[in-house]
Amino acid sequence: MTNLVVSEGYDVQQIKDLLDSFENAGESIWKKRNTLKIFALSGREVIVKSFKVPHLVNRFAYRYLRKSKARRSYEHARILRQKGILTPDPIGYREEFSLIGLGSSQYISAKLDYDFDFNALYDAGFENRDRILEKFTEFTFQLHERGIHHLDHSRGNTLIVKRGEDQWDFYLVDLNRMRFEKMDYQKRMDNFSRLGLTPDMIEIVSRAYAKLIGEDVDQVRADITASCNAFDKKKEKKKNLKKKLGRSS
Repeated sequence: MTNLVVSEGYDVQQIKDLLDSFENAGESIWKKRNTLKIFALSGREVIVKSFKVPHLVNRFAYRYLRKSKARRSYEHARILRQKGILTPDPIGYREEFSLIGLGSSQYISAKLDYDFDFNALYDAGFENRDRILEKFTEFTFQLHERGIHHLDHSRGNTLIVKRGEDQWDFYLVDLNRMRFEKMDYQKRMDNFSRLGLTPDMIEIVSRAYAKLIGEDVDQVRADITASCNAFDKKKEKKKNLKKKLGRSS
């Protein structure tokens, strides 16, 4: 069974034909666990993200118990835009099901011509870097105020477009892991942890965020630092465990 959902204004047959050609066409730009390709669609470029077929338990779960990553990506993108948060235009998604559960699935969105992503800001000499970090903090604050908890709020998942003097637009991508909920203080602090912020970046972000929420800057700095350190420690522990399991297998 196939489930294909396409946004209004797009031709369903065109989208179907494009997705059917995924394996043998398109320009591959990422291939790891998931695969991203660029395709031409009616004179514009689009991105198709094909998700890895899940293992047996999750195949069952994604059919009968919870939404697939492709579906969540599409639905979350639509919610973000309704809430005034930028993300590339969501075009549609497709899921292939069998009795066992979910097989292949894809999410298709418009290709964004961005200037750089958050990774560029780790270069201390990057032009307007401190000001962009302040603006990014304002953007993150807006996410929190609007009840958007991006669980993958990490360094590669914010694309940045320069719009003018002292003006940058921030676009969220990789949307399948997201909750729409009230963001209390601790959740807000923890939401910075996946960014891998350096001490000088934490200083800039903390000052900007403390001002926005009316909290003591020393407290905000300490709490963001603690969240970042806890995440790094957990990540390192997981990495070492994988190495240990690899040696013992």
